[in-house]
Amino acid sequence: MICLKRCRRGIVGIEAAIVLIAFVIIAAALAYVVVNTGFYASQKSKETITRGIGEAASSLQLDGSVIAYTNETLIKYIIVPVKISVGKEGIDVSNKSVAVTVRISGSASVYMPNIYNGTYNNFNAMNITVTLNQITGNDPVAYMAIVNNDGDELLESSEKGFLIIYLGKAGAKEYDKVKVEVKTSLGASLVVEREIPVGLSQNDFVDLG
Repeated sequence: MICLKRCRRGIVGIEAAIVLIAFVIIAAALAYVVVNTGFYASQKSKETITRGIGEAASSLQLDGSVIAYTNETLIKYIIVPVKISVGKEGIDVSNKSVAVTVRISGSASVYMPNIYNGTYNNFNAMNITVTLNQITGNDPVAYMAIVNNDGDELLESSEKGFLIIYLGKAGAKEYDKVKVEVKTSLGASLVVEREIPVGLSQNDFVDLG
């Protein structure tokens, strides 16, 4: 009888140990799942925040003064120097990836929803007047000219872009306000607003700041 009781106690002890080990394994597995889920959620939150910051910041930024050019006593051309923002990679500036909207308010209200026509390859950086005289007509249009271009339609960190906007036949008059919005495929829009000063000279460059 004593042996049977001792054997039975031993069997009960082994069963308890097995149950305890099973609980430990299950608890460890649950802890792993919880920790792994936490890390996954944290990573996703970080990616979401990073994407949000990227979308909130513009991919382009101004890189100098905005220059206008007169034809007679009207502003017919506006030149906006741009570069890619810090931390950004090359930006596609083809006509499929960029939209340029222009609004003129003042003596007359003019809205141009999208006049962008892609990159301009005949840009003369030494004499920009030559380039401007090539872009004429009745309808407004905008081009991106890239200095130090390597032959593609990407604006990269080693390059500088000049957004050339031809305002068309109407142009902009003194005291008019011109608002230019440049929307790329990534990031927020670059918005440039300038007021046309008084005393415009004929066929001359005007620094709009």
